[in-house]
Amino acid sequence: MKKNYLLLFTLLFVFSIISCSKNENEEYLSIDSESKQIINNNNTKAIAIDLSQVPYPKLSDYHFFVGQLKLQQPGHKVLPYLPASVLFTDYAHKKRFVWLPPGTKATYNSDTTILELPVGAVLIKSFYYDNVQNVVPVGSTRIIETRLMIRKSTGWIFAEYVWNTEQTEAYLDMNGSTTSITWIDEENNTKTVPEYRIPNEVQCIICHKKQETINGVFVTNHIPIGIKPQNLNFQYNYGTETVNQLTKWIQTGYLNSNFSLPTENATTVDYSDTSKPLDLRVRSYLDINCAHCHQNNRHCDYRPMRFAYSETGASNGLTNIGVCVNTVDMQSFAPALSKIITPGNINRSMLYHRLNTTNEAFRMPLHGRTVIHTEAVNMIEQWINTLQPCP
Repeated sequence: MKKNYLLLFTLLFVFSIISCSKNENEEYLSIDSESKQIINNNNTKAIAIDLSQVPYPKLSDYHFFVGQLKLQQPGHKVLPYLPASVLFTDYAHKKRFVWLPPGTKATYNSDTTILELPVGAVLIKSFYYDNVQNVVPVGSTRIIETRLMIRKSTGWIFAEYVWNTEQTEAYLDMNGSTTSITWIDEENNTKTVPEYRIPNEVQCIICHKKQETINGVFVTNHIPIGIKPQNLNFQYNYGTETVNQLTKWIQTGYLNSNFSLPTENATTVDYSDTSKPLDLRVRSYLDINCAHCHQNNRHCDYRPMRFAYSETGASNGLTNIGVCVNTVDMQSFAPALSKIITPGNINRSMLYHRLNTTNEAFRMPLHGRTVIHTEAVNMIEQWINTLQPCP
């Protein structure tokens, strides 16, 4: 008899759970098996990040977006963000999002260093083109790839998702590939990238690696690039409100509030905004496109240039950028390119040459660009022509 009562009680308990699960307002629960955190989400799907299982085989497995996946509508607490100046990737548009496990916050260390995100955090970036001509239907939007960086207890990992032709799903692929894209831009110009490069894991590491010595051991870690307070310190339209992004992170519970917002002098600008001072635009462009490699303990730290925004505004800023700095032992450049930047002369400026070529042996940045960023090259030329001659 006791066994029958026990069986009846068990059945009633299971039935009550099933009944409750049909409640439209239910908070779904999932367990992050590595960080042991309970993740709550009141959307139609749970954002369940099991750090022992990531990266998942499909982008949809994360449930970061609601509705049709291609519309990129962020789910609960999937927060969009935008750096003031954006990394150039063959004219691709990008949508960026961040998600943190409930109860965790990012740490602000300084204006110029990336926000320190907690274990379980995910950075999401989708690359797409509008008005694409070599797809069906012609003139539609094509998302090419979505890149994730996931913070595990052992450090950041990469997860590259390549979208299918139908734009219904993106699949994990760390091998790298190329694709052709033709589109009509906002000025009604037809443009083509013959071989848009979807990076492999090694190429991701080159741009994101940070080498350091910890307890006497030399290690290579991976870190994000764009989430520095200096890059997020401006008003962003979230659809329902326009507010400073760092303030929004605090309001969302994603960031501690024990800091002051960066000053205007410590904040980067949008390099495409011609109303901003030219030197600030150039410094902001070099910061987001070049500084992640040209720093101490990064991929190009052996070069004399230091392109971080905070290192180009002081008295030695022009030297850090390479103005009047000799190109000693720098590959097989033409003798005319004897300086990194020769004031008033783009034809004698190595930096300008490397930005203005598609030759993979010389072009900069090393990855993420296969065509010339014409607007940036013109900006750099204009800036070089304002510089005073070398002493």
